[in-house]
Amino acid sequence: MLFGSIISSPRDILSPLQALELANVYLENASKTNDPFLALVLCHDTEVSLSQAKKASKGIVVQVMRKGMATAYDNLGRLLDSHGHRDEAQAFYMKAEKLGQVTKQSLSSERLAWLRRERNAMYTF
Repeated sequence: MLFGSIISSPRDILSPLQALELANVYLENASKTNDPFLALVLCHDTEVSLSQAKKASKGIVVQVMRKGMATAYDNLGRLLDSHGHRDEAQAFYMKAEKLGQVTKQSLSSERLAWLRRERNAMYTF
């Protein structure tokens, strides 16, 4: 992953909803900063918080959490894409689609075509 050795604070004591809210706070601040390095650090914190939200829910992610996490992953992808980190962005677009909450209308035709190619490649042997 792009973020290398950046270490963030522990989130083990947060509920899944708190971790999701924290991820959105990090994401909002990452989109507001003009410092590209700080934006990447905040994107990393977003990713870690989303992972914690998923882990804290122990795989049983209710519909509200799924939608919130999918939206956050999609927004994280958009932000990374806008900073020129296309490969990392695509990985987050895939996570958003995997959660099943990103509608085709919210995806650009280019991203949708890429997602379809990736999905087809996963099932081609």
